[in-house]
Amino acid sequence: MTPMHFSFSSAFLLGLMGLTFHRAHLLSALLCLEGMMLSLFIAVALWALQLESTGFSSTPMLLLAFSACEASTGLALLVATARTHGSDNLKNLNLLQC
Repeated sequence: MTPMHFSFSSAFLLGLMGLTFHRAHLLSALLCLEGMMLSLFIAVALWALQLESTGFSSTPMLLLAFSACEASTGLALLVATARTHGSDNLKNLNLLQC
């Protein structure tokens, strides 16, 4: 495994571990998801450059578009949660209530 592949894999796994083990606030969970998506974007973009194929050149842009949609949805949920519950603390949220 090259150092470049190791760095992208470790960045993705670090984001995944942060998402799994540190679930105190919604903002930290969203930042972990963004880190995972950015590491995937860079890895797929470099993979498309290494293959030198035109068929894979649109894949990183599609992934970036999905990442932007995910970020906007997450920020909308963060604002809605902060308005209704007063904070983004995930332990105070009760999903069974309306």
